[in-house]
Amino acid sequence: MDNHLLLAFISAAFLLTVTPGVDTAIVLRAATVDGRRQALMASLGIALGCLIWGAAVSLGLGALLRASEVAYTLVKFAGALYLVWLGARLLLKPRAALESAAGEAYSRGGDAFWRGFLTNLLNPKVGVFYVTFLPQFVPAGAGVASYSFFLACLHIVLTLAWFAVLIAATVPLGRFLRQPLAVKVLDRLTGGIFVAFGIRLAASPAP
Repeated sequence: MDNHLLLAFISAAFLLTVTPGVDTAIVLRAATVDGRRQALMASLGIALGCLIWGAAVSLGLGALLRASEVAYTLVKFAGALYLVWLGARLLLKPRAALESAAGEAYSRGGDAFWRGFLTNLLNPKVGVFYVTFLPQFVPAGAGVASYSFFLACLHIVLTLAWFAVLIAATVPLGRFLRQPLAVKVLDRLTGGIFVAFGIRLAASPAP
């Protein structure tokens, strides 16, 4: 293990983690509108999606996406369609109020997990990012596959820590943000972000 390379990776990964993106939008909306539990579920779904991509890259599947334009395009458009579908639902049918029944709250938690998970799993840029970014920080003599997976896990830990900070910062505003008007505005704002990211993903060129 090269401590200088490891510190360089942590610094770079942290900067990339705190850069706002669709994952941040998912967690923020869950925290401000649905509460801490749903935000945690969304964070865990995102982390699992990243973990699967990290494992895939360590097994060489990430290189396939980089080398095969067909494979990359298929995953890319699946992810783009999913994001646009999520965004369109929020734009066209924003909620006027929050559901209060315990069963509905539990269901929303499950939805938050799968939303975070599928958003990452269907985004080939995560795999391409890992396969191009991680090897730069593998020290000489280390196993590329195992060390790359270690770095991916480290990135996931940083991501979860950042999401914890976001959740802690937004939950105190929950009472205000759960008002009917705020719920509608947040749903439409998040929907617009999802659609924009979906279109951007669909228009992105192959690596």
